[in-house]
Amino acid sequence: MELAAGRPWRTGGAVVNDIAVLGAGMHPWGKWGRSFVSYGTAAARAALADAGLEWSDVGSVVGADTMRCGYPGYVAGATFAQALGWQGARVTSVYAACASGAQAIGTARAQILAGLADVVLVVGADSTPKGFFAPAGGERPGDPDWLRFRVLGATNPAYFALYARRRMALYGDTAEDFAQVKVKNAAAGALNPLARYRARVTAEEVAASAVVADPLRLLDICATSDGGAALVLSSMEFARRHGHPDPVRVRAVSTVSPTYPKAVLDLPDIATDSAAAVSPAPHTFRASIARAAYEEAGIGPGDLSLAEVYDLSTALELEWYEDIGLCAPGEGAKLLREGVTALGGRLPVNTSGGLGSFGEAVPAQAIAQVCELTWQLRGTAGDRQVPGARVGITANQGLFGHGSAVVAVR
Repeated sequence: MELAAGRPWRTGGAVVNDIAVLGAGMHPWGKWGRSFVSYGTAAARAALADAGLEWSDVGSVVGADTMRCGYPGYVAGATFAQALGWQGARVTSVYAACASGAQAIGTARAQILAGLADVVLVVGADSTPKGFFAPAGGERPGDPDWLRFRVLGATNPAYFALYARRRMALYGDTAEDFAQVKVKNAAAGALNPLARYRARVTAEEVAASAVVADPLRLLDICATSDGGAALVLSSMEFARRHGHPDPVRVRAVSTVSPTYPKAVLDLPDIATDSAAAVSPAPHTFRASIARAAYEEAGIGPGDLSLAEVYDLSTALELEWYEDIGLCAPGEGAKLLREGVTALGGRLPVNTSGGLGSFGEAVPAQAIAQVCELTWQLRGTAGDRQVPGARVGITANQGLFGHGSAVVAVR
C-alpha cells in the first residue's frame, strides 16, 4: 500500500474532524433466545453509564437495522428510542448488512459535525436463527445475495471456502495456516468476558472438527449469535465541557463502494465487469476501504497499534491483513506465522477474539469492533491489553458494495 507510514495526523493546517467516544457498551454474545431489542437496550444503557450521561442527554439515536427472522421492530433507531423511553431525540435507521454498524457511526459523526446533535447514541443488536444464514423467502432476482444462493447454491460457508481455495492456489496458504488464525483468536477470546466462545483451542482440535466446506472446518467459520453493542459519541467541545479532556476519538470513517470496472469476482456478486475498454482500479475493493480511512485520518498502516477485522472465516482474516496494508498480497500467512498479529505481537489483530469468538450479530459487529478499539486505546482491556495503544483501525464489508473502516486514536 503506497501510503507513508509516519504521516502526521494534521497536515497542511487542515482541520481534523474528530468526534469523541464517551461511552462503549455491549451485551454479552451468545444464543439467549430473546428479542434483539433487549440486547440493544442493555448495550445502550451500558454505554450511557460508561459515558456518565443520562438518556435524556442524548440528542440523536442512530440504529443499525436488523432484518433477520421476520420479527417486527427492525427499524432500529425508533425501536431503541422507544425502548429507552420516548424523549424527543432525532432518530435514524441505517442498513448496510455487515457494515451497518460502521454506517451508523458515520451517520452519527456527520450529525455531530453538522451541529445537529451534541450527543449521539449508536446501537446495533441482533437475534439470529439457528445454523448458518439463509436467504429470506420470496423471489428477488434483482438481489445479488438471493441470486448467489439460488443460482450458485453458494451458502456463506461455500463462498468462504472459495476464498480459502483461492489463497491456497495463489499464495500457498495451507489448512494449518487457517487453523492458526483460530488458535490465535480463541486465545484472545478466552480473555474477553463478553465473547460467546471463551475456550482456547489447538490446531489439532481445529483439524479434527467437521468439514463444512472444504478446506474449511467448523472451527474455521464464525457462528451466528445474539448480541448487542452501543457507543455514545459527542462533539469534542461537549466532551471537554463534561469532563473528558482526552477521550478516544473517531478520526475517520470510510464507507466507500467499489470502483468500475470491478474485475475480481467478489461474492455475493456472481460476475465481474468487463475491463476491455477501461482498466481496473489499482486497488481491490477491500483494499480501497482501508485506504480511504488512512487518507482521511492522515496516517498509514505503520502508525497502527492494533486492528479489528472481519473474520467470517479464518482464511478471510489473512486476506484482511493484506487489504489493510499490514503486508503485501500473499504475505498474510507469513505475518501470522511470525506471531506479528497475536497478542504480544508487533501489531495484534482481533484482540477482542474476533467473530470467531463472538459469532455474527450482523448490525452490532462493526460497533463492537469500535468498542474494542475504545477499551484498548483507553488502556482498560485487561489481560488482552495492547501496551501503549494509540491508533486502531476496523475493517468490515457488507453486501451490495458496502465497505467500512473506522480509525480511532488517542
